[in-house]
Amino acid sequence: MASTTFSGPVTSQNGFIGAVTGAVTGAVTLPTYTVTSANALATKPAGQIIYVSNGLAGAPCIAVGNGTIWVSPAGTAISAT
Repeated sequence: MASTTFSGPVTSQNGFIGAVTGAVTGAVTLPTYTVTSANALATKPAGQIIYVSNGLAGAPCIAVGNGTIWVSPAGTAISAT
């Protein structure tokens, strides 16, 4: 399998696929959605993490896909209310 080394910041418009094999330094920026736009996504891949600006009863939170829905840190489906 090929290996590529980058010397500067790397940006992806569609996310990255694969395991992180080294230390992550600096901030990790998650894709940002509202509850409406996150729920409109065709898939909610298990293990994918997103930032939802209003997902915890209107408050911002991260959410994890479980294959069917986005789940908030409270263990419930994301909801704006």
